[in-house]
Amino acid sequence: MPRTIGIGRQDYEKIRVKNNFYIDKTRFIKDWWEAEDDVTLITRPRRFGKTLNMSMLEKFFSVEYSGRGELFEGLFIWEDEGYRQLQGTYPVVSISFAGVKENTFSEARKSICRILEEQYNKYDFLLKSNLLNGKEKAFYQEVSAHMSDSTAGTALRSLSGFFYKYYGKKVIILLDEYDTPMQEAYVNGYWNELAGFIGSLFNFTFKENPYLERGVMTGITRISKESIFSDLNNLEVVTTTSEKYASAFGFTENEVFESLEEFGLSQKAHEVKTWYDGFTFGKQTDIYNPWSVIHYLNKKKVGLYWANTSSNRLVGKLLREGNREIKQAFEGLLAGTHLITPIDEQIVYEQLDTNEWSIWSLLLASGYLKVVSYEKYEEIRDDFREVNYELDVTNLEVRRMFGGMIKGWFAENRADYNDFIKALLLDDIKAMNIYMNRMSFEMFIYFDTGKKLSQSEPERFYHGFVLGLIVELAGRYMITSNRESGFGRYDVVLEPLKQTDDAMILEFKVQDQADEAELSATVKAALEQIDRKKYDVSLTAKGISKERIRKYGFAFCGKKVLIGR
Repeated sequence: MPRTIGIGRQDYEKIRVKNNFYIDKTRFIKDWWEAEDDVTLITRPRRFGKTLNMSMLEKFFSVEYSGRGELFEGLFIWEDEGYRQLQGTYPVVSISFAGVKENTFSEARKSICRILEEQYNKYDFLLKSNLLNGKEKAFYQEVSAHMSDSTAGTALRSLSGFFYKYYGKKVIILLDEYDTPMQEAYVNGYWNELAGFIGSLFNFTFKENPYLERGVMTGITRISKESIFSDLNNLEVVTTTSEKYASAFGFTENEVFESLEEFGLSQKAHEVKTWYDGFTFGKQTDIYNPWSVIHYLNKKKVGLYWANTSSNRLVGKLLREGNREIKQAFEGLLAGTHLITPIDEQIVYEQLDTNEWSIWSLLLASGYLKVVSYEKYEEIRDDFREVNYELDVTNLEVRRMFGGMIKGWFAENRADYNDFIKALLLDDIKAMNIYMNRMSFEMFIYFDTGKKLSQSEPERFYHGFVLGLIVELAGRYMITSNRESGFGRYDVVLEPLKQTDDAMILEFKVQDQADEAELSATVKAALEQIDRKKYDVSLTAKGISKERIRKYGFAFCGKKVLIGR
């Protein structure tokens, strides 16, 4: 009989008591403890077991779970007598910022302060123990949702001191999802305010804390040291490219195949691998998305389980509002082309609007992209050149997720977009013009959301439109583009996968009103460019006759579009 799967359970104790499905990750306890790092920051994509592992650490070390060895019996860690003696011997403070997703700084600050207040309420026996002096008791009472910055900044350090007085041992501090508030701050425009507040809290908690035994922070990204970790020189950072703890988060291929066997699904190994494999941590390849694998074991069918667990607002914002280069690179990824780029694992959120490397680094850290290969440092002769990474979309689930995201861009105009695609396939120029103009008018501002709105350069609109084409027609056409014609021009080639379909060349051109008085003249110039630059050569070379190649000129002037052949 396979074990029961508890969907969404992240409490280690509950999983073990109920004998729910669980893959033994207790080696992480031994590896982390023996590393003897003061403060460890571990970054992994969301839903990769970070919260469950933090819960596991809490239940293993916390004095509140002293004598609860049954939670670890039969697992790797319990085979070592020394660790049996270590279980339940430290005061542990365990908090999570996962729920701090506020629209304003004041609300985010209040949420964090309330989390600290809850810790003080949980351990109010300290206040009643007569171990605290008058000033310490007064400070204890100050901790609330509306406390001052100075009180909030030192709250966890002071709580550590109170624990030390009570237990006579230094404290282990576990902070899960440390970067969730920072991502929300970036999306909602209060980054600088929150960075200052959080930076002070982290400094007093993890650096200026004489009562700290060790600390662990988990998150999706490694936020740059200058942003919030400027004073933490005792921080050991473990990212997705690090060797440490490579198999502690996510499922290895052997773990997945053993799980499939337990549930009588061994014959589905290839399907599961196609959908949910693709992650690499350090040198550990073939890491599977645990959230999706668990759902698959439970429902016995593939689906977008991980991709749909939370809002993809940040990645959607970056890709939708990104510049031409971002959209072109993303277009290539969707079309199956790998991206070659330097990355910087220290995410600088303030640069996400301007620095492409930061965006690709964020997508890599978040699990949406994977490293296919990278240059080794010893192969680089120029000390000033960055290391290049070859990146690809992680797996089929993520590719489908991106497709859904792009379709969501057209959600309010879905009927018009679908009708435009039908008109394009039917070569109905009149209908194409009607639907394209309706979409352009209603969606132009939605895509052109940069700092400087422009009515004459609808780049973001037609790049978004091309991405929509790739998603909508990927199963029927191989879609490529030629970007050599410069700013404001963007031709697209649709090569049919079926002999019954026509090939198509789409040329986008912004009206040059000095030379083109009417949009019809811009259409003519676009069509002439297709012929002059012989964009059909690649198609005819593959045996597609000229009679089966349709050529369309798209002329733009602000929100107005004219399509002609």
